[in-house]
Amino acid sequence: MNQTSSSILHSKEGSQPFGPGDALRQELPRPQSVHSKPLHELNIVLVEPEIPQNTGNVARTCAATGARLHLVGPMGFTIDDRKLKRAGLDYWHLLDITYYESLTDFFSRTTGNFFFFSTKAQKTHSDVCYPENCYLFFGKETAGLPERLLFEHPESCVRIPMRDHPDARSLNLSNSVAVGVYEVLRQWGYPTLLRSGELREYSWQKG
Repeated sequence: MNQTSSSILHSKEGSQPFGPGDALRQELPRPQSVHSKPLHELNIVLVEPEIPQNTGNVARTCAATGARLHLVGPMGFTIDDRKLKRAGLDYWHLLDITYYESLTDFFSRTTGNFFFFSTKAQKTHSDVCYPENCYLFFGKETAGLPERLLFEHPESCVRIPMRDHPDARSLNLSNSVAVGVYEVLRQWGYPTLLRSGELREYSWQKG
């Protein structure tokens, strides 16, 4: 969903709406690159991640699939955290990563088709048709994405199915990202990705 066409909704408590449109009104847009984006570009947005190992694992998923990573602060760790680097140590040179101070900063610099992953969503993630150059949003480990953001964009909120049990509240953040990423890539036919492998000591070509 393009941020410029989003509807403005208000919460039951009467609080002000929050979302891409609000961010643009709060902060003037920064100049954007005029370079065209490659076909089938996939973007992963982590909003205020708290656990460095999770972000490191997400970075590894992005590096292995070619997805771009966007980190929105404030974060619960520094980018040079040892635990972060250890989780994706051999993959950092493959990353295309961008940092933002806040959601306001992100929306002032970015346009696109946004999808918000949340356990509170009413729609299953695999029931959505993901367009090219889309953005998958994931919230921080302890609270998820801001509810006002979800409430303002209900048609763009998706949920990964889980069992109905109070002790099974959510998947691990990095696992959720992997589920989301590979559903999008499956729909796109896994563009640019290798779809077969070779054995080290044997050959699949018998005889």
